[in-house]
Amino acid sequence: MAEISESDRFECVIVNIIDNLIWKGVVVEEVESGGRVYFGKTKAEGFEYVPGDTLFIGIKQIISDLEDLSMEVSLYDTDDNRLDWTFI
Repeated sequence: MAEISESDRFECVIVNIIDNLIWKGVVVEEVESGGRVYFGKTKAEGFEYVPGDTLFIGIKQIISDLEDLSMEVSLYDTDDNRLDWTFI
């Protein structure tokens, strides 16, 4: 398996959007693997996407004392603007 660079982006599709007052919860599915990631604090202001739209995820390996957390996953739009991030 090739090493993943921090600048690599993987195409994903929005599966579900949960509306809150300030934030949107966004579930995306990576196109090739079918893996899903939930982003819980995506800013609602200016978020004009709907389920089925394409976004991108980027992955950065982190060093953590917690064995369960090994990667930072970021959500990007088509212009490479970072919309949200989470740890997995």
